[in-house]
Amino acid sequence: MATKRFEDILQRLTALEFPAHLDMIVAIANGGILPAALLYERLGLEVNVLRINWRKPDNSPRGPVPVLLRAPDFDFAGKHLLLADDRVKTGVTLDFARKVLAGAASIHTFAINGNADFALYDEDCFPMPWRLPKNS
Repeated sequence: MATKRFEDILQRLTALEFPAHLDMIVAIANGGILPAALLYERLGLEVNVLRINWRKPDNSPRGPVPVLLRAPDFDFAGKHLLLADDRVKTGVTLDFARKVLAGAASIHTFAINGNADFALYDEDCFPMPWRLPKNS
């Protein structure tokens, strides 16, 4: 099942049309790192990481709001960004990231699953096919 889902993700990603004016991909750590790597393969844009923490491994919130773990160490001012995450449930993390990256010219969002400008799925949460199984 995971292999089939991953192949479907790759097919859907290949079919998406992105704006031509994007300058960089920003991955929301940790969930957005692998989607950003896939976007890099597709678009060839610079990838940077925004270190935000809010969700636990079981996807429940750690607290009332996301936390910026480290200020961005890349220049995003005036640039057109593609903000990547694996899943978007409530949009709180994306909204928080938009505030952190407020100096950007534009911010488009990408998610494997959920409500984003570019999303491959919008359905109930499913395990990402690249996640390692938990040891019991």
